[in-house]
Amino acid sequence: MGLAWTLFLIYLVGTSYLGYLGSKQTKDFSSFAIGDGKMSPIVVGITLAASTASAATFIVNPGFVYVHGLAAFMHLGLAVFIGIIFMLFLLSYKFRKIGAENKAVTIPGWLGKKYNSRNFAIYFSIINLLSFAFLVLLVGGISIVMQQLLDISNVTALIITLVFVTGYVIMGGTYAHVFTNMLQGSLMIIVTIIVVGSGLYLMATNPDFFEIIRNLDPNLLTLTNPESNLYNSFYSVYVSGFLIGAALVCQPHILTKALYVKDNKDVTKYLIVFVIVYFLFTLLLLAGFWALVEVPQELLQDASTEKFRQDLVMTQYLKTSFPEWLFTVISIVLLAAAMSTLDGLLVGLSTITSNDLVINLLDKFSTKKRDLESKYRIAFRASHIVLIVLAFLTFLVTLNPPKLLGIFGQFGVYALVLCSLPPLLNGIYFKKPSLAVVWFFSVFALAIHLVLYFYGQEIWPDKGIAFSNPAVPAGIAILCSTLPSLIINYFLKNKTI
Repeated sequence: MGLAWTLFLIYLVGTSYLGYLGSKQTKDFSSFAIGDGKMSPIVVGITLAASTASAATFIVNPGFVYVHGLAAFMHLGLAVFIGIIFMLFLLSYKFRKIGAENKAVTIPGWLGKKYNSRNFAIYFSIINLLSFAFLVLLVGGISIVMQQLLDISNVTALIITLVFVTGYVIMGGTYAHVFTNMLQGSLMIIVTIIVVGSGLYLMATNPDFFEIIRNLDPNLLTLTNPESNLYNSFYSVYVSGFLIGAALVCQPHILTKALYVKDNKDVTKYLIVFVIVYFLFTLLLLAGFWALVEVPQELLQDASTEKFRQDLVMTQYLKTSFPEWLFTVISIVLLAAAMSTLDGLLVGLSTITSNDLVINLLDKFSTKKRDLESKYRIAFRASHIVLIVLAFLTFLVTLNPPKLLGIFGQFGVYALVLCSLPPLLNGIYFKKPSLAVVWFFSVFALAIHLVLYFYGQEIWPDKGIAFSNPAVPAGIAILCSTLPSLIINYFLKNKTI
């Protein structure tokens, strides 16, 4: 325990120092939101991979592989990975070009300027608050590891996490996010190589590895799992995975990375770095298989309720497979992994809420005229207040976290990106897309997602569709909204960019 606290305090001090360095670079709201627009593509690529992987990849998702097997890995790993890569290369170049021309610092701001509509920007700034569900996932995941590692209560873990991360983000904004993510991402790469190496060694030295898993449940090694309530068909595993992976690029802390660099050559460079590093991180999901062979099931039971906890799979695998000192080191990096996404999401949410909600509402209802500089000053102050409010609300929800953090976080994030996809794609590929068309299909996508997720099983009880997997209704919503919006705008004789 002494080693854990020592390393954790070293991490806190080192990260705080990087946050301080970030504050030296943060002069105004624009630098708080996107930096100076001339960052190193290597730094941005690692930062993007670290913030995309997050607690879900490092802590939560191996539990889904443990329970649902190869189908879960193919969905959360391969299909989502391909979807993310495809959409990043499809959107990033034109998003950066248009954003630079319009001096946009957020996705809602980009959309508001593209469609020349303040109300549209306000609508998206409200929709982006759905990212709060992902905040809960991240903080809940951090708390799980911190309780195991430092032997502290959930309340103490939450206070340390939220005060620390919110504090350094307030200090340095995007620069603090990038500087700390560079450290966190580098540590994540090293630890991923160690953990993946241990798992591959386990598989290579245990000739009965797959037989052990097959004896537990043969469906764990099939490309679709017919007994799974989440991954039981080709659509639920592969099609929905690809579609939602593509849509996830629309999150505020992912696509806006294109605004961090100076030109499209640097976009290519940081995307190549991202692909390599993120693929490495994705291999960590295999820990679900390794835990099936290595971890006694009783270790995955909640100490107080004695119920199975799939979110303990990764930490218990590490605890079982590594010496205590190495488990401690790796666990510190797991915390870094989760915090690397948490700080990026906090920067994105606070920036959007202050710039696109607060400022636009002031413009809409105030008679006082303000220049851009005064607006940015107000947004800068508002962003700090928003950060504190978000931290407090996250604390309240994670006092009694949802049963499946992964599903809860996925549901909120998927709803956000579904709304964003039609206007983003139409805005990037058409010069003057119809605002009415994209607004309708944005709301329509959200409605389909909500109805199918909550009532799909009642509407089609005998179809065997895994509506409890949020990617399934989300994929249907994408097909019913994004494609029609593109087709309609095309036939409205919109010129492509």
